[in-house]
This record gives sequence, C-alpha cells and structure tokens, in this order.
Amino acid sequence: MRLIYAIPALALAAFAANAQAQSSDTLTDTSAKDFAVIGSVPALCSGGTLSGNGTFDLGVLTDTTTGLLRTDLSAPDQVLAGSFCSTRSTIQIVATPMTAQNFTTTPPSGFSRTVNYVATASGWTTVPASFDTSAVSNAAATQSRDTAFTGDITVGLSSFSTSGGSALRLVSDTNYQGSVTVTLTAVE
Repeated sequence: MRLIYAIPALALAAFAANAQAQSSDTLTDTSAKDFAVIGSVPALCSGGTLSGNGTFDLGVLTDTTTGLLRTDLSAPDQVLAGSFCSTRSTIQIVATPMTAQNFTTTPPSGFSRTVNYVATASGWTTVPASFDTSAVSNAAATQSRDTAFTGDITVGLSSFSTSGGSALRLVSDTNYQGSVTVTLTAVE
C-alpha cells in the first residue's frame, strides 16, 4: 500500500511543478522595445561679451614739446568674456595701423601720418596671437587649439612706432584711427 500512496504523491508533485512552470512562463512572457535617444552639437564659436567699450583710446599721440610720438602710449586692455568654441578652433587677430583720417595726402618731409603697433589676443592658446602692423607678414597672428574651450580673451596694444622712423613727427589730425579684429573659427 505504500506504493499506491507514493504514485499519487509523485503525480501531485509533477502537477504542482507543471503549474508553477506555466505560471512562471506567463510572467516572463514580455515584449521589450528599445528607443534610441539622439541629438547633435554643431561646431560653433562665440566671441563672448565685450567687457570694455571696444575702443582703445590713446589720447594725444605726440609729446607736445617735441612733436614726436609719445614713448609712454598705453590703453587698458579689452576683454572678451565667456568666449567659447565647441570643438577644435583657431584664433586670428588682424590689425590696421592708425592713420590720419583728415590729412590724407602725402605728408611733407620729416612727417608721417601713420602709427604702427602690435595687437595681441591672449588667453585662448598658450602662445598669444599677435599682429604687428609694421610687419610684412604675421605668422603668429593665427594660433590653433586642439580641444573645445571656454574662457576670456584679452586684447591689448603695445610697441607703438611712427611709420618711417622715430625721428619723424606726426602731422596734426584730430582723428587717427586703426582697427583690431579678433576671429574665432571652429575647425571640424
């Protein structure tokens, strides 16, 4: 009789296992879908915000006693705050000499109507970009960096000189003007 009771017990155990397997199959019978999340960031650069007024005001250019270019010319730096490029980039600085705007003819002997200078843009690359308005070529005017970057760019002027030589006096003019342009370019 013990065998008779053993068979129903085995059958019951098999039925319970089968029911559990069916129940488990229904719980794991799912359908999953994956969705891609995509986007892009373009290569872009921004010159930031100018912290000054955008003018290098040097005041009176000459020593009023000698008529020669002042040796102590200076103007506060201009800062482009929060400049950035989202990829590799180049910074380029280009400048034009200061020239008399009203006196446009050839100056008389012993005079000049042009002031040269060196413009620099620092903070973007380890070597500042620089442009000398008296130079024939300006290899250092363009500098590159290999990574995305954000930071301030400081633009300054120095090394003022009279075109034609330091012994020349500048012609009188109420408006000597030059310009400096800083350009950031994304390199893809």
